[in-house]
Amino acid sequence: MSVGNATQAVNFDRNDLTLVLGVNIDLGGDDSGARNGTGKTTIINALSYSLYGQALTNIKRDNLINKTNSKGMLVTVEFEHQGLIYRIERGRKPNVMKFYVGEDEQEITDEAQGDSRETQKFIESMLGMSHDMFKHLVALNTYTEPFLNLKANDQKNIIEQLLGITLLSEKADSLKERLKATKDTIKEEEIKIGVQKDANVKMLEQIENLKRRQTMWVTKNEQDINKLQSALTNLEKIDIDVELKAHKQLAGYKQKVKDINDLQTAVNRAESDITREKTAIEKTESELVDLKEHKCYACGQEFHDAKHEDVVTGKEQALTTAKQELKVHEDTLTQLVVALEEVGQAGDKPDTFYTVESDAFEHKNSLTNLQAQLETKENESDPYEEQIEEMEEHAVIAPDYENINTLGTLRDHQEFLQKLLTNKDSFIRKRIIDQNLSYLNSRLSYYLDKIGLPHTVTFLNDLSVEITELGRELDFDNLSRGERNRLILSLSWSFRDVYESLYDPINLLFIDELIDSGMDASGVESSLAILKKMSREQNKSIWLVSHKDELSGRVNNIMTVTKENGFTTYGTDVDIV
Repeated sequence: MSVGNATQAVNFDRNDLTLVLGVNIDLGGDDSGARNGTGKTTIINALSYSLYGQALTNIKRDNLINKTNSKGMLVTVEFEHQGLIYRIERGRKPNVMKFYVGEDEQEITDEAQGDSRETQKFIESMLGMSHDMFKHLVALNTYTEPFLNLKANDQKNIIEQLLGITLLSEKADSLKERLKATKDTIKEEEIKIGVQKDANVKMLEQIENLKRRQTMWVTKNEQDINKLQSALTNLEKIDIDVELKAHKQLAGYKQKVKDINDLQTAVNRAESDITREKTAIEKTESELVDLKEHKCYACGQEFHDAKHEDVVTGKEQALTTAKQELKVHEDTLTQLVVALEEVGQAGDKPDTFYTVESDAFEHKNSLTNLQAQLETKENESDPYEEQIEEMEEHAVIAPDYENINTLGTLRDHQEFLQKLLTNKDSFIRKRIIDQNLSYLNSRLSYYLDKIGLPHTVTFLNDLSVEITELGRELDFDNLSRGERNRLILSLSWSFRDVYESLYDPINLLFIDELIDSGMDASGVESSLAILKKMSREQNKSIWLVSHKDELSGRVNNIMTVTKENGFTTYGTDVDIV
């Protein structure tokens, strides 16, 4: 505003009532028209800006910067809360936001335009009041719309903040987030359990498929074993060793029969040869008889020529040869007869199943192969059993419902708590309202009486306000300017009493020009009496901003705000009058 380059400091750590008067030397000094525009309200605006990042009114932040400087605005406030010293530095051009706890600067990660939502949220949580509450409890001024001029819903919001019901709503909002997180976690658990169930269904389907295959394998294995056993039983009906032995005997038998047949054939041939030779000898001998009688053995005629002797000689040689051949055949026959006798009889033919010996050997090989195949089949292990057992034991996992049941219980509890915190008919809300509303009304009645307002003002259970005078119900606008100021002050002071009874004491109070206009002497006197008593008995630092010079005689401590050459300075010390 009008504060220049020189740093100005105001110490609020006091336990008295201080009157803040302005002197605008640029407008002529101490005359009655030279009290405006000195920078008295700037004190409160600076405090509001440092704590909340905004002035008491809706003035733009950049318009808070001194127009001559046009840059480098910085406001610093130090305060104590629950034994710790805090410091906030906030400024524009450049944008600045620093927050200290003790000497340690806190990290601000989301700073933007010289502000930080999270840090501001923490500051307001620590202060325990919103900016609207600040304007009604700490910084009373004519710029702030009076409480009773606010819309019913806005009034209700402030009363709920004051009575701690807003805290319930904040806790409900926090609980809502936690409830959402719980429900999200439940959904995740449901999805996990669903996935596990689906996986189990698929796994059970695979197991059933493997069991069907196992059944088919067992059935096929049993069928193969039965088939092999049946084939083996059929083959074992024949004593293959006896069969092979019979085939060896049969071979001897066949050979003997062949030998006998061959010898008998040779004997028959020899006998035929002997018969043939004997016939030839007899014929030759007969022919020789005829030839010796000189007869032709062919035609019977006389045969006396020279050839007679040659024919006889030839015949005699043929006879000799025939007799020699006969002798050979007879010797051969004798040998064959002896050999035949030595061979003896063939005997009975051996009985065999197979016609040829190779079939018997094939039978034996088949028997050996079937026995080996049967042994192999009987020793075959079930290829599915181990896999099925492994899958049933490890692959199928029973869903764990413990966590989701715990979360379900937590969700039910959170939903129940949320209803208690948000339901208008909740006994918690009713108890808070009943307890604190009675105290608020009693303090309001006390201040109205002390400040000299004859009206009765009561907060009802629905948090609405009732104003009556001598049985007549009135609106706030029915009151005169002075009556309204009396009621505004009384409301603020009663609000402070309720706030301090519920939370923490507030050492600081500003009253900016509320008693300057419209307030009669009695009202001013009553207001000053209350403020003095408040500062004295409750150790409050109360700052009364006014244009009224006459108040300087009623207040011991005065701080002068001087504006000269366009710049404002604050007296470093409060003058004690």
